[in-house]
Amino acid sequence: MRKTGIRRFPHVAATLLLSLMITATQTHSAAFAEDSKARASAFKLDNGLEVIVVPDTRAPVVTHMVWYRVGAADEPKGASGIAHFLEHLMFKSTEKIAIGEFSKIVARMGGQDNAFTSHDATAYFQRIAKDRLADVMAMEADRMVNLRLTEKEVLTERDVILEERRSRTDNNPGAILTEQMDAALYYSHPYGTPVIGWSHEIASLDQHDAIDFYKLFYAPNNAILVVAGDVTVEEVKRLAQDTYGRIPANSDMKLKRERPQEPPHLVARRLTLNDPRAGKASVHRFYLAPSYVTAAKGEAEALDVMMKILASGSTSRFYKKLVVEKQLASSAGGWYYGDGYDSGKVSMYAVAADGVGLPEIEAEIDALIADIARDGVTEAELKRAKSSLTAEYVYGIDSQSTMARRYGWAAVVGQSASDVESWPDDINAVTAEQVKEAAAKTLQLISSVTGYLVPEAAPPTAQRAHDLKPADKG
Repeated sequence: MRKTGIRRFPHVAATLLLSLMITATQTHSAAFAEDSKARASAFKLDNGLEVIVVPDTRAPVVTHMVWYRVGAADEPKGASGIAHFLEHLMFKSTEKIAIGEFSKIVARMGGQDNAFTSHDATAYFQRIAKDRLADVMAMEADRMVNLRLTEKEVLTERDVILEERRSRTDNNPGAILTEQMDAALYYSHPYGTPVIGWSHEIASLDQHDAIDFYKLFYAPNNAILVVAGDVTVEEVKRLAQDTYGRIPANSDMKLKRERPQEPPHLVARRLTLNDPRAGKASVHRFYLAPSYVTAAKGEAEALDVMMKILASGSTSRFYKKLVVEKQLASSAGGWYYGDGYDSGKVSMYAVAADGVGLPEIEAEIDALIADIARDGVTEAELKRAKSSLTAEYVYGIDSQSTMARRYGWAAVVGQSASDVESWPDDINAVTAEQVKEAAAKTLQLISSVTGYLVPEAAPPTAQRAHDLKPADKG
C-alpha cells in the first residue's frame, strides 16, 4: 500500500527539497529510462505455473518469490483469517523438512525469508545467493504440495495468531478504527473483513480448515513464480522445470475468482471510536474507488496524481492548509490504494492540533475536496506530482525485492509486465482535466466512511450498554 505519513518541514526547506528531488529524478530517469523498459520476461510451465524473470546482474544474489492467487477475500464465510493462518503453517514441516526448519535452512545458506498475506494474494519469498537458488526452489516446490500439519502444531500456531491480533489490532486504537471503517465501507465484498480475521472466527479454526484451504488453493496452476536477480531466463526455466514442473496441476482448481460484489452505495456512513489510549484526536475518511484492474483507462493514474496533490507530502493542499496556514492539525495526509483485484480505496486523515475540534477539521477537508473536484489542479501541481510519482518508481528499480514485488503483484491481480513497465508513461500522460474528473467522480460522500478517533472513555450510556450481561439463570 502506498501510504504517506506527513512530517512537518519549514516551507523554504520543503521547497528546496522538492527542487532537488525533481532535478535528481530527471537525471536518474534519463539514466534508467531504457533500463526500466521491457525488463521482465515471462513463460508458463505445462502444469500452469506462470514464471516471471527480472534480470539484475549487479550482484550475485536473487529474490525468489512464489505468489498464490488467494487471499483473505477468498476465504469461506465464517472462516476469516484462514489464509493468513495457513501462511504461518506453511513454515511447519514436510516429509523432507522438519518442523520449524524451513527458515533455519535458508538462514544457514546466508539468506533471508518471509511471507505475507493480503486480501488478494499470499506470497512467500527468499533472498539468497545465486548458487543457492536451486535449493530454495526445491524447498518451496516441496511445501507447495507436501505440507504436513498435526493438530498440536495447528492449535499452537492459532494461539500465536490470536496473540498477534491482540498486540497489533486490539491494543491499537488506530488499527481498531481502520478495521471498523473497512467493515462499514464494504456492504457485501469481503474486503471489509480483516486479513488477520475476526477473533471469534480465528479461535474456531482447526487442522481440517487449514488442510482443506491448502488443498483447494495451493497448486502450480494457481501460482506465479517470480525470480529477480543475477539469472537468465534459460537458467530459471531449467530450474523451474526440475522443481515446480514435477508437480501436477490441480484439475479441480477454480481459476476464476468468484466473490460477492458491492451494490450501489447510497448513504454516507459515520462512526466514532472513544478510546483513552488514542493519544490525539483524529479524523479519517475512506472512499470506495476503482482499482488499476477495474478503472477506465487513465482513471487510476489520475487518482494517484490527485492524491499526491491533495494529501501526500508537505507540498500537498492538506498539509499547507490544515497544518501550515490554519494550524488546525499537527499532521495530515492521504493515499490511493489502487492495487486491489476488485476495487480500490482512497484514504485520508488529519490529527487535531491542541484545542481544535474534529468537526472544524472535517469541514476544512470537505472544502479542499470540493475545491479540487470543482476547479481542478494547476499545471505546477500536476508537474510536481508526476515528478514525485516517477521518482518513486525509478528509485524502486534499484531494489531487487521491490521489482520482484511489482511484477508479482501485477500478475496476481491479472495485469501484465507491460502494465508495470508502462506505468511512468501512463502517469505522465495524466491531464489536469482527468484529475478533476477523478475527484468529482470518486470523492463523493455517499461512497465514504468518516471515522473519529477520540482519546476519551466512551460516554456513560455506551459504556453501560457495553457492560450489560445476561441475568443469571435459576
